[in-house]
Amino acid sequence: MYNLSMQRFLVCLFLLSTLTACAGNPEVVTDLAPPVPYQTIPPSETPTIIPPLVGIRLPTPTTFTYTIVQGDTLIGIAERYGLQLDALLAANPGLQPAALPVGTTLIIPTGNAIPAEPTPTPAPLPVQQARCWSELDGGLWCFALIQNGYAETLENLSAQFTLLDARGQELASQTSFALLNTLPPGKSMPLAVHFPPPVQTNLTVRAQVLTAIRLLPGDTRYLPAASENTLVSVEASGRTAQVTGRVILTGAGTANTLWVLATAYDAAGNVVGVRRWESPSALTADAPVSFDFFVYSLGPEIDRVGFLAEARP
Repeated sequence: MYNLSMQRFLVCLFLLSTLTACAGNPEVVTDLAPPVPYQTIPPSETPTIIPPLVGIRLPTPTTFTYTIVQGDTLIGIAERYGLQLDALLAANPGLQPAALPVGTTLIIPTGNAIPAEPTPTPAPLPVQQARCWSELDGGLWCFALIQNGYAETLENLSAQFTLLDARGQELASQTSFALLNTLPPGKSMPLAVHFPPPVQTNLTVRAQVLTAIRLLPGDTRYLPAASENTLVSVEASGRTAQVTGRVILTGAGTANTLWVLATAYDAAGNVVGVRRWESPSALTADAPVSFDFFVYSLGPEIDRVGFLAEARP
């Protein structure tokens, strides 16, 4: 009881310190779980591994989503996806055409395309791996690793996670959305969900990609960016890694929104942690942006870290 109380106190202290730091610093880091409980696990205690299901393909989606960025208009969005404006408004009741807050998620319906306009193409994707790691309090973090095997960038990735018992009966299910809007060709990105306690043992997880849309040629909503000079320093515990590097813009323009996604893998290649960092400053071809943050393992020790960068005007 003392150890559990102490761990809860440390978690609260960590969250309070994080909120205090954010109050004076515009830098934003999206972390899927606080690291304190996992750092206190003795090395002899190995989190439960849920066996993966590989190679699952999904049915063609009927809808997908779009996140509003600076400069968007409803007419422009409707034209981009080959929709009538009325159809877009009907799919998003309560939406005010004159007020489109940046970051708002729109439902993009299909089946109402204008024949003369190009429409996004749903892309069936296999799941490379699906694994879960247990928490001390009985909760469960699950990751599904998705790889883009197409020549085009993919957008709007989402997946459905389902927990099954030994008889194959569904116990719980959640939908997850990617931490980045896009996945470049040949790259992999994990999607993650958290199942709160209590979660019974002897489970398997099934992951299915719900949406993955090929980006239309000439799309100007994203700018080409890449990470370089990356350095990963894993601490002695193996469960925390400091990652540094910088992001460069490989084309013209100014990126007012810049995200860096760090994915931690164990020695077997399993995803054990993921964290998204947001730059407080703009990125241009003449002014690279440096990053420095931590990523934490929810399972075994960190062996390597992969990076993805996304830049938007």
